[in-house]
Amino acid sequence: MLFADDVVLVDESRAGVNRKLELWRRTLESKGFRLSRTKTKYMMCDFSATMHEGGDVSLDGQVVPQKDIFRYLGSMLQKDGDIDENVRHRISAGWLKWRQASGILCDRRVPQKLKGKFYRTAIRPAMLYGAECWATKRRHVQQLSVAEMRMLRWFCGHTRRDRVRNEVIRERVGVAPIEEKLT
Repeated sequence: MLFADDVVLVDESRAGVNRKLELWRRTLESKGFRLSRTKTKYMMCDFSATMHEGGDVSLDGQVVPQKDIFRYLGSMLQKDGDIDENVRHRISAGWLKWRQASGILCDRRVPQKLKGKFYRTAIRPAMLYGAECWATKRRHVQQLSVAEMRMLRWFCGHTRRDRVRNEVIRERVGVAPIEEKLT
């Protein structure tokens, strides 16, 4: 193994994190590896709003930057434990997949049921990656639903001005509402 990535150290205090980080650095260096000082970051989650311990997290004398949001194993983590950034990130991932396949999805010669099947197997999984761990709120479900319907309407060739009901579009492409997949 040439490198290790996405390692998490957890403790209840900054001093504990500092101890674990130093131990991790020494252990890696004793095996011929090195810990990247530029990529190392930390996030303090204070769900109870009671921990106000001062000081910095440091690595070999260098202060480690604190982040409020960061990406870990494909998910966006927020220090307050909410999933707003993760939902936005997943919707963006869905649109990225949609754009990559837009040549097929916007081709009028491709049957709509086939487009729906492609959507269900390639785009929706990108939007729902990690959703089984989400504590979703109504607004998150609404954001995902709006993004999904925009995609479905687009590849069906309809706009909202056409006044075609969502249920009709879903029936044409054979796609169940995304809310059903979140529960």
